[in-house]
Amino acid sequence: MDARVAELARRLGETGYLCDDDLATVLFLSLEMGRPLLLEGEPGTGKTALAEAIAEALERPLIRLQCYEGIDATQALYDWDFPRQILHLRALEAVSGGASAGGRGDVEEAEKSLYDERFLLARPVLAALQQSPAVLLVDEVDRADDEFEAFLLEVLSTYQVTIPELGTVQAATPPTVVLTSNRTRELHDALKRRCLYHWIDHPGLDREVAIVRSRAPEVSAELARQVVQVVQQLRQGSDLLKPPGVAETLDWGRALQHLGTVELDVETAALTLGALVKYRDDAERVRAALDRMLAR
Repeated sequence: MDARVAELARRLGETGYLCDDDLATVLFLSLEMGRPLLLEGEPGTGKTALAEAIAEALERPLIRLQCYEGIDATQALYDWDFPRQILHLRALEAVSGGASAGGRGDVEEAEKSLYDERFLLARPVLAALQQSPAVLLVDEVDRADDEFEAFLLEVLSTYQVTIPELGTVQAATPPTVVLTSNRTRELHDALKRRCLYHWIDHPGLDREVAIVRSRAPEVSAELARQVVQVVQQLRQGSDLLKPPGVAETLDWGRALQHLGTVELDVETAALTLGALVKYRDDAERVRAALDRMLAR
């Protein structure tokens, strides 16, 4: 592995994020080339956590844009602080002698003052451009619609936006951009071409044990391995509505640790399934399989 890639992986590891060589390499290239990084994978595989780890490792602010159905450019860029603008107008009226003062000043100047930068509410994309160097996380971009995706493509191409009342805002240093997708729909090729791409799989047994030990050191090594062994078996089966991700593995390990569990047994596992699976049908399936999975 390139020494610079290894150094990046080491810095991420210090934050508790353990990545394999492939992920460390594509992340390194994304940083070096100034290209957004598109991460796809099943929920719970650590896509969002990677953006958080990058911000911590690079000591940069993390600015998060959570995408959802119906989100538009305004909600990503900026808004005007309407209540403060009203207060400002009232203050101008008071200073100029009230509404009865017909020739009290320049109306155009008063209107112009309403769009001063102090009344601007920067949303995540604009905030990232203003505060960069920063890490901009565009989370679950697959939930947004095509129009919003096109808007993102434009912003990520120029790293600038235009506010009609104020002018153009361009990032002095392009932010580090991480986009995540759970692949609920296929993203457009144009957006993918703009990014470097990596599919994040669930980690193997040894890596996941290491992740648990890194992120939740209070969980003993033996308990962590037992927990991960069960989780890995659940993922291998295809009958769960929502197989547990790494986040659920960590939750389950921590829950068991809180109960003082030293060795995982069927009874304790059944009592704590709420930390591991989130559907009633899944809980019933797992409960029915615990005897087999925890057989000694």
